[in-house]
Amino acid sequence: MKQIKLLFLILLTTTATYAQSVKTIAFGSCNRQDRAQPLWKPILSHQPDAFVWLGDNIYGDTEDMSLMKAKYEKQLSNPDYQQIIAQMPVVGTWDDHDYGKNDAGKEYPKKVESRELMYDFLNIPADSDLRKREGAYSAHLFGEGDQRVKVILLDARYFRDDLQKDADNAYVINQTGTVLGDAQWAWLEKELMKKDAAVTVIGCGIQFISEEHIYEKWANFPKERQRLFDLLSKTQANGTILLSGDRHIAEISKVEIAGVNHPIYDVTSSGLTHTWNSYRPEANKHRVGDLIAKLNFGLLHFDWQSDRVDVKMEIRGEEDALYLQETLTVKY
Repeated sequence: MKQIKLLFLILLTTTATYAQSVKTIAFGSCNRQDRAQPLWKPILSHQPDAFVWLGDNIYGDTEDMSLMKAKYEKQLSNPDYQQIIAQMPVVGTWDDHDYGKNDAGKEYPKKVESRELMYDFLNIPADSDLRKREGAYSAHLFGEGDQRVKVILLDARYFRDDLQKDADNAYVINQTGTVLGDAQWAWLEKELMKKDAAVTVIGCGIQFISEEHIYEKWANFPKERQRLFDLLSKTQANGTILLSGDRHIAEISKVEIAGVNHPIYDVTSSGLTHTWNSYRPEANKHRVGDLIAKLNFGLLHFDWQSDRVDVKMEIRGEEDALYLQETLTVKY
């Protein structure tokens, strides 16, 4: 078993610090606790330094918290997943099914109780400051010195305003609503202004960049999406990579943002246990590479050099098949 030298501190800033060096971070979403889970073994084969849940960590879909707890316990009993939590730090946020209701936002009545169960699943200490505030957002620092990676995990459920559907079952654009809420926005700006890592990874359940599909996405709240891009520009967020889940597919999207000196990628990894029944074309003008409708997980590999870090973004699947790959070079 891989030995981990781990310093874990929950500070007043609610930032967790992991002092071991970081070369690989694995991530994924959309994981049914009652289905076969064939991807943990290929994930383990890469010896990641951490695993990041991007939501739908289980399929709760209930207001019955005893049932939700039982579903988390079932996931925790999976032998391969037990190897994950034994060998590396596991951090995460939620999406809708582990929140408690499909596509739900701030109106979900059990969000406080549900958040506590997810934090139990993630082994967040009972006295952690994370449990003393509303929502399920957090920040995590991996590595030391110039070779640090910051993982910021956003909560797109607890504070999210309402969405309505039209006659074609597409979401109607909400021009005025919020995704994150005021407190989380203020916290995110503060975290980005710290500039305390060479690479900043921002994860969220729903896709950041994709605009054209009819399902959940940041683009359903265009002012919020633009606010995020403007914040990356304002903070000159060098070395930022976005991660998302939710869609039961995998793809990589890319945009250019004024004030940021490299492309911004959104790596969507969704489908640890199930994806689309069959491939169907879907427009995404920001996509680079293919749309993948197969079981998948994501990896970030960090190749640290004296003046830069090369971050290789990968989407892989069963038998460790490589489906997508892009590389971002971040200069110090």
